[in-house]
Amino acid sequence: MSTEADQIQIIAYCCQHCAYAAADLAGGLRMQYSPSVKIVELPCSGRMDVIALLEALEQGADGILVAG
Repeated sequence: MSTEADQIQIIAYCCQHCAYAAADLAGGLRMQYSPSVKIVELPCSGRMDVIALLEALEQGADGILVAG
């Protein structure tokens, strides 16, 4: 049975030195997060392009997180 929460797609753009390292550590500790969250590694969150954010929304993302 699929619920609405299962169909939500969140794209998390994470800085490779900070937020992505934290997500990687959480994975190493076998912590779980929702499968609706897709993590995208960036060289630096300060270089995130607004056009890329808008394209993610156009392609069906329900929410976006930019973490540094």
